[in-house]
Amino acid sequence: MKAAPKLGVRPRVAVVLPALNEEQALPLVLAELPMEWVDEVIVVDNGSRDGTARVARENGARVVEEPRRGYGRACLSGLELLFGQRMPTAGEQPLGAFGECDCVVFLDADHSDYPADLPDLLAPLLADEADMVIGSRILGGASLGALLPQAWFGNKLACALMRIFFGARHTDLGPFRGIRVGALQHLEMGDEDYGWTVEMQLKARVARLRTVEIPVRYRARIGESKVTGTWRGTLGAAYKILGWIFGWRLRLWLNPRCIPRYLRSPRSELKGSPAGNPRVPGKAKR
Repeated sequence: MKAAPKLGVRPRVAVVLPALNEEQALPLVLAELPMEWVDEVIVVDNGSRDGTARVARENGARVVEEPRRGYGRACLSGLELLFGQRMPTAGEQPLGAFGECDCVVFLDADHSDYPADLPDLLAPLLADEADMVIGSRILGGASLGALLPQAWFGNKLACALMRIFFGARHTDLGPFRGIRVGALQHLEMGDEDYGWTVEMQLKARVARLRTVEIPVRYRARIGESKVTGTWRGTLGAAYKILGWIFGWRLRLWLNPRCIPRYLRSPRSELKGSPAGNPRVPGKAKR
């Protein structure tokens, strides 16, 4: 694992954890976070019926209550708390203590990811080699026991379609990901449920953000998955993900200028940084 940078030198890092009925898993996740790399931890209680909010506070996290269900809605609410009122949009000055070059990490609260992999996830961002880093469970060797067959197949299908229709080379839609605040502003995220991850990856491709995939470890989650653990969740996620891919492709074919102007002015060109498909650096030693 990488050594922590000297505090006061690196950009600030915030971790946002959407959580729904994760009273058992959440304390383990928070305990495993390498806090020498993290400045702010925000847990979004997405309408839990257990003690999720209580254990989050007991373990030092800031908590925001978001009773409206939806993974994307929870992420947006966490960002609103982080920036004081709302996520600033493209061209606006970031609010609060976080600036354009600081970083936000999204991490699930079910203990399926390894928080100890966070330094590897941050490394390309802190080295200014990427605008967004996706933790790939596929590259990390996730087993079918941990990543359920329907999730495995759905990832494969979605990534294949993104490559065919957008030229975006991804191996996973993994939720463990980091992104620069300025890049996140540029994408103007809006999906409120299952389409959050694919929206981010498609918009990043259209805007030519520097995107990197790194291998991350993955294990069976604690408790039942709210998405692939139920037929309703599985079908809802499939509908939303395929809707984003086919919907955006159709809109571009019918009206190439339908994409918002801020995405047609690539952030990578504005910043003078290279653009392209996700690349996979060598796996960092742990």
